[in-house]
Amino acid sequence: MNESSAYLSARELVGLYRSRQLSPVEVAGDILARIDRLNPRLNAFTTTTPELAMAQAVAAERSYASGDPAPLAGVPMSIKDLTPTQGIRTARGSLIEPDWVPDEDAPVVARLYTAGAVMLGKTNTPELGWKGDSGNRVFGPSYNPWNLERTPGGSSGGGAAAVAAGLGPLAQGSDGAGSIRIPAAFCGIFGFKPSYGLVPQYPPSAVGDLSHLGPMTRTVDDAALMLNAIAGADSRDRLSWSSGVDYVIGLDSGVRGLRVAWSPTLGYAPVDDAVREHTERAVAVFTELGCHVDQIDPEMPDPAGILDVMWSAAMAGYFANRLSDVRELIDPGLLAVVERAKTFSAADLAQAMQQRNTYYTGMRQFMDQYDFLVTPTMPTTAFTAGLDEPDGWVRATLAPLDWTPFTYPFNLTGQPAATVPCGFDGSGLPIGLQIVGRWRDDHSVLRAAAAFESAMPWAGTIPPLD
Repeated sequence: MNESSAYLSARELVGLYRSRQLSPVEVAGDILARIDRLNPRLNAFTTTTPELAMAQAVAAERSYASGDPAPLAGVPMSIKDLTPTQGIRTARGSLIEPDWVPDEDAPVVARLYTAGAVMLGKTNTPELGWKGDSGNRVFGPSYNPWNLERTPGGSSGGGAAAVAAGLGPLAQGSDGAGSIRIPAAFCGIFGFKPSYGLVPQYPPSAVGDLSHLGPMTRTVDDAALMLNAIAGADSRDRLSWSSGVDYVIGLDSGVRGLRVAWSPTLGYAPVDDAVREHTERAVAVFTELGCHVDQIDPEMPDPAGILDVMWSAAMAGYFANRLSDVRELIDPGLLAVVERAKTFSAADLAQAMQQRNTYYTGMRQFMDQYDFLVTPTMPTTAFTAGLDEPDGWVRATLAPLDWTPFTYPFNLTGQPAATVPCGFDGSGLPIGLQIVGRWRDDHSVLRAAAAFESAMPWAGTIPPLD
């Protein structure tokens, strides 16, 4: 392998390992060298683990020689710096405990190791994943491979930038209000937020059952391979569950005859002209694939206010009883969210939870009529790196995340949702299209994304870094 092969998919790597045309050790070494070369420009990785990676690559190579490789043996991957990794620094973008070294792996990490994946290191994130940019006061901002002045998004922005830049085909992300889909859309890759609980989360997220763990990859097939490795119940996460589904089988079976609801604004979201134009064009692909497409809004109000109360209260709860001790160490933007929670009462939080249930019921009833809801993923393309929200954004609500109106609704409902690349704006920045599925129908979302990918392939389009 050489750097021109950095964009091989996990599926391609496994095939080449099996045929002995490539070596996991060679691939790991080459990608680590590529990280050394590009990471100073991208700041995608906060910590690299070359010794661990090479040891795992050697083990993978031996497994191919013995004829008994694990499903992802030798495939390079990265882990978000919010996710605990035994013996590896996990700073969480926070000055409070920036040198924390966990004494156990999160379930998602242990499962990727068991599947044979090769650990490259930890990827950048804002403090506790609180915003849709990946800057923090420990490591600074990450940068978008398509334009090094722009954000890769957040909060899984380091992982998205890594995948887009050919620094490993697999990245683990987490998504509490869009944190897989925002950076995947901004970086022109595939991102998948599974149904809530399909991938166990331990330790629990600061934002509780808003947070989902999932894959960020360059192809839909790679995401399905990764999901197979990480999905399934774990007793440490009392709300996790197992589907018994192999997400790779039937991925190419198409979507002919299925019903698609296309909502370009969800009835309330402002959208840039370029985003509207490209997503309108992309939706037509589903008609060509044999779907029945209706342009229709769910006719439900913007749930930003619900998220605002729940998100602010969760962050305030995380710092409860120690805020005065750590105030100066907290990201100022996050501190404002924590302080905002002081304006809410316990009754406000209870009401928000009740409103969430009502919102879920309305969305479920709407989805009874459709197999998928399709929207833009983001209302705009990537903004200036290091900002908390898009340049000049005027909030329609007081919620600090109201600039990502298409993503957070489906953290409230727990539905599966993916983003697929569907074009570029006039500045050459990627645009994403979101595909939302019915409750726990993850396989259908992946199948729809794979059908779209077959009609509008994107993996061969790479950023101008080399």
